[in-house]
Parts: sequence; structure tokens; C-alpha cells
Amino acid sequence: MNLSELKPLETRSGIELDVRPAREEDEAALAAFFDRVSDEDRRFRFFAAGEHVSHDQLAPLVHADHFRSESYVVLNRATGEIVASGLLACDGPLDTAEVAISVCKSHRGKGIGWALLDLLAEEARTRGVRRVLSIEDRENHATIELEREKGFVAEAFEGDPSLVVLSKTFR
Repeated sequence: MNLSELKPLETRSGIELDVRPAREEDEAALAAFFDRVSDEDRRFRFFAAGEHVSHDQLAPLVHADHFRSESYVVLNRATGEIVASGLLACDGPLDTAEVAISVCKSHRGKGIGWALLDLLAEEARTRGVRRVLSIEDRENHATIELEREKGFVAEAFEGDPSLVVLSKTFR
């Protein structure tokens, strides 16, 4: 997907959304988006409890290399507002990729995370990645359940009992 290409993102709730790679000029809109994410979800995404997401935290989202890493914004088609963000970050040999997703409070429970996880997993598979993983706070029950429904398997995160690794292997 090129940087200017909008693609529809279909959800089970039928909201009309588009997805595209994030661009440098999206930084302010992404900062505003993360202000609309719950404090708890912001902590789950960045493993930090800050009230706002910093420039340094946003940098990987707006400066992806579009090969080993890709950051996506999900836009409400009617308003153009960012309602979700997803990140795919692959290791050097493109064997394993980590995913991270955030959905703003007003759009949770509408299947956006579900659809975005499918998109990220498919992008990883297209790049030849064999294993996709997500590192979650053990308290993030909704996301852990969603990932399990999508075939991810949970295992302990070595060295930190507050975290869990969920992974899915492609054959």
C-alpha cells in the first residue's frame, strides 16, 4: 500500500472507515487521537502512564521505513478523523513481527481492532514473516481475548510477570 492510498477497512459493525500508512504530517492528528484514547489504553500501548503521547513516542509511527516497519492510521470516512492506529514492526531477517493497536474510546467495541489486527497480520504474511507477536499488559483482558480469538497463543514474558506475549505462527 503506498503512502497516499486509502483502502476501505471493513468492520463487523459496518462503520465506513479507510486505512492508509501514517505520514510525517499526521503527527499532530495522531497526538490528538491518542488524547482520545483512554488513559488505560494509552498505558497499554506505550507501557507508560503519561497524560499525552510525546513527540519521541510518535516518531516511530510517522517515520516508518515502509518495509520492516509500517504504521497505519484508520480514518472515519465521514469526518476524516483518526479513530485507530496500528503498528507493524518486523525484525531484521523478517522472521518475526510485533503488532500494536489502539482504538479511540468512542469507537471501541465496533470491530475496528479486530479488522486492524487482520490487516496487520496479512501485511506481515505478505512480507514473508513467519510469526506475529503482541506484548500485552496482563490487565489488558479485552485485547488478550481478541488476540486469542484470532488464533494467538499466550506465553509468559520472560523477566516481567506483568506482561504476556501472544503470538501467531504462519505456515
